[in-house]
Amino acid sequence: MEITDEVVEENVEESVENSDVNAEVKESTSLVPIDEYLAAGIHIGTQQKTHNMMRFVYRVRTDGLYVLDIQSTDERIRLAADFLSKYDPSKILVVSARQYGQYPAKMFAKTIGAKAMVGRFIPGKLTNPILEGFYEPDVIVVTDPTGDAQVIKESVNIGVPVVGLCDTNNMTSNVDMVIPTNNKGRKALSLVYWLLARGVAKANDIPFNYEVTDFEPGL
Repeated sequence: MEITDEVVEENVEESVENSDVNAEVKESTSLVPIDEYLAAGIHIGTQQKTHNMMRFVYRVRTDGLYVLDIQSTDERIRLAADFLSKYDPSKILVVSARQYGQYPAKMFAKTIGAKAMVGRFIPGKLTNPILEGFYEPDVIVVTDPTGDAQVIKESVNIGVPVVGLCDTNNMTSNVDMVIPTNNKGRKALSLVYWLLARGVAKANDIPFNYEVTDFEPGL
């Protein structure tokens, strides 16, 4: 089965019915009710897994889809928001080559005052000062380490830490902080970026009057 954005979202209901989530997640301490994570399909992985991501996998379904541990995702979003809040928001760069990640990435940047580069990334924008659009971030958020591989490569060259939204099929060797999540689904990406933005805004006393639906791209 080919894992497309549509397939990912269609699998959410089946996943819930089959109890694909870690029952140990504490409803009272999670950033949002567990039902919201489930509805967004944050835990739905792919049919591929890497050694790097196995520690975040809760189980594998009979159809071969790997399921991420929601508790780990919740904890990592919290840690990542705290980590990002230590930086000047204007020096945070968020990137997304993946279509469904572009709008929520731009909303993340807009709400906290960060910079977004979405769509095709022009090589050299982080390493070549004479290139138009050259930018020197202090920290980078990538939507998908595979699609955003050039950004990660340049981040290594300039010594800038990377926070990565990583699915079960991602390599994480050059990602400094992993957020295990479905990074292909529209609602999953919207929820993760909304939670990150809300966390950074709260830590930095930035007004934040947005709902998760404000981060969702149109179909």
